[in-house]
Amino acid sequence: MLRYRIRFAALVVALAVSASSVTLAESEESLLRAVAETKKLVDAGQTQEARDAFDALKADFPGMAGPDFDVFIEGELYFCRGKYAKAAKSHEKLLTDYPRSPLREAALDRQFTIAKAYLAGRKKTVLGIIKLKGYAEGVRIMEKITDRVGLDTPMGTEASLAVARNYEERELYSEAYLKWWEISLHWNQGPVGKDALLGMARCKLAAYNKQPEHKRHLYDASGLSTAKSCYARFKLLYPVDARQIDIDKILEEIEEQLAHKQLSIGRFYQATGYKRAASLYYHMVVNDWPGTQAAETAKELLAADRDITDDSQTPSEK
Repeated sequence: MLRYRIRFAALVVALAVSASSVTLAESEESLLRAVAETKKLVDAGQTQEARDAFDALKADFPGMAGPDFDVFIEGELYFCRGKYAKAAKSHEKLLTDYPRSPLREAALDRQFTIAKAYLAGRKKTVLGIIKLKGYAEGVRIMEKITDRVGLDTPMGTEASLAVARNYEERELYSEAYLKWWEISLHWNQGPVGKDALLGMARCKLAAYNKQPEHKRHLYDASGLSTAKSCYARFKLLYPVDARQIDIDKILEEIEEQLAHKQLSIGRFYQATGYKRAASLYYHMVVNDWPGTQAAETAKELLAADRDITDDSQTPSEK
């Protein structure tokens, strides 16, 4: 008999705990719905109305109105008044000090909104008087979001994509390429993987073409080879998308640039008296990049100087 009483008591306790959990979950859900409605007032810049609404929420949900709620309200009211830096700091405090807060998702969402504004060119006050565009702050916040939620979550993915696109828009192609590469390590398939692969190709090509056209051959062309490899892989994996952006034409242009790079090296050797080395480069251009304008020029240079191979010494032998 005692054994059955013990079992019954355990069952009662379990039911009580379960009911308590359900009640807590329902309270959190109700609070979050109310917070979402109040955020609309914040987004509209209605500071007093938002303040009154938050005060009402604290009265309606006394069991949920802890210190994390106070920090959240502080951040939202800063945002409502256009003080984005202080709003970001308050929400960062909530996320750091109260990682299990039911308001965590709402704080992350607000952080994302603030970061987007900075990436779009919103200015940040530095040293109290100097106003600079807050690109770096936007990147920092987005990176922190990805670290917190993971690159495998929708918000983490969107945060990383926002950083990659912003770098590219500002012509910071090296930084953009690295971000696209980081994304591709996690998403090597699907729409995100496709965008990452194309972004990597686009950035490497743009970085090379950023230099003045008459000086491009003086710069390292390894980025062109990487761009070619990425574009070729994109063509293999996504043939329909590749045709839409005329990827064959892009690959032809890259081939021409690679050939021109080697042709310029041959011309340098010829001009400095290393005719054998020049001949090696001219023949390489003809053999490796047939059909390019650089190959035709190399043929003409070989034909114009019949003695171009007379010098038996390579640059390293002189």
